[in-house]
Amino acid sequence: MTDPSYFAPKGGLPPQTQLLTDRAMFTEAYAVIPKGTFSDIVTSRLPFWDKARFWVIARPLSGFAESFSQYIAEVLPGGGSDRPESDPRAQAVLFVVEGTVSLTLGAAEHQLAEGGYAYIPPGTKWRLHNTGDAPARFHWIRKAYEPVEGLPPPAPLITRDADVSPTPMPGTDGKWATTRFVDPDDLSHDMHVTIVTFQPGAVIPFAETHVMEHGLYVLEGKAVYRLNQDWVEVEAGDFMWLRAFCPQACYAGGPGPFRYLLYKDVNRHMKLAY
Repeated sequence: MTDPSYFAPKGGLPPQTQLLTDRAMFTEAYAVIPKGTFSDIVTSRLPFWDKARFWVIARPLSGFAESFSQYIAEVLPGGGSDRPESDPRAQAVLFVVEGTVSLTLGAAEHQLAEGGYAYIPPGTKWRLHNTGDAPARFHWIRKAYEPVEGLPPPAPLITRDADVSPTPMPGTDGKWATTRFVDPDDLSHDMHVTIVTFQPGAVIPFAETHVMEHGLYVLEGKAVYRLNQDWVEVEAGDFMWLRAFCPQACYAGGPGPFRYLLYKDVNRHMKLAY
């Protein structure tokens, strides 16, 4: 397959003349963060990162989605970190949407361009730098790993979107497919980060209602998405954050594919106490 396009926020600040009406919403079951809210004033800085800022689009929140955090990182040329992660429990997925970064895992160095995907196991020493001449932007999804006795932790993985063939959903003639970067039968993983693709007019034909929490960042295209009792229009650059059991479905609007980066927690017993 050819490399698709990915939406990446650029920041800035809306003009004083802009109307305040927007699609942003936060409910007990879901949140929608439209691309227009990714302004300069909502970015965060993090320790031990140089020439970098982060849009925090999900974080564990009591009574809502509790299993993960997700950032969109912007690293300027010459920027990066030799100590990006301060929590030894944290595993990570990086997905590059613009530019190129140099990722070092142990002694191995990897170049990740647009569509590049990296899984970083917990406790792994890693470094990331922008050695190019243009800003790099990528998603950074973090989850505290849940070890299971008898199961080794996952190995590091470096791949890219264009190198993984999407798996079509049964009975959809390939109109609904999922790019799975790790084997879904590998129970060492306790989270999956995939890319879901709908061709124009394709649908999720029922209201999915399940225990997995979701983060959905729209990489490309547009759709009408069912979130709990509401139908919401979403487009490239929007983020949806769903707590467990929030009903969901969608109609892909066209004219091109509708694609989103999807997080969900998997393969573990439910905690019986906190």
